[in-house]
Amino acid sequence: MRLRAIDLVDVLMYLIVLGTFSQLFPAVISETFLLSLLTAILLKIVLEAVVWVKGRAIAHIRSDGTAARRAVGVVVLLLILPGSKFLVLELVDVVFGDAVQLGGFFLVTLLIVVLMLARGAARRLLSPVPTVESAA
Repeated sequence: MRLRAIDLVDVLMYLIVLGTFSQLFPAVISETFLLSLLTAILLKIVLEAVVWVKGRAIAHIRSDGTAARRAVGVVVLLLILPGSKFLVLELVDVVFGDAVQLGGFFLVTLLIVVLMLARGAARRLLSPVPTVESAA
């Protein structure tokens, strides 16, 4: 896997959002800047995997396959939505212990929603602007 510039932008956005959450919500704790950076990188990796799995599940639902194949896609999607939040909480706990805490299920859900919105905004902001060639 090759590191792209947009991946670094994502990590920077995640770091900003994580830092903001740690200032606004007492339940979100990151003891040092380095731990915040490492948490942002972990979140980037986990959320990329979740987005990939969710995309595959949606592809199964939209496919022209059998109803059973679409049903499997729906079940996987329904498991991914809340399961990804528990996965994030558990991984952060395993990797960083008590040095980083992201709050409970609802706070980490809000965090992930804001992370994805920030990611989308940064990508829209940095996307190339189509130019209109003049016909002169």
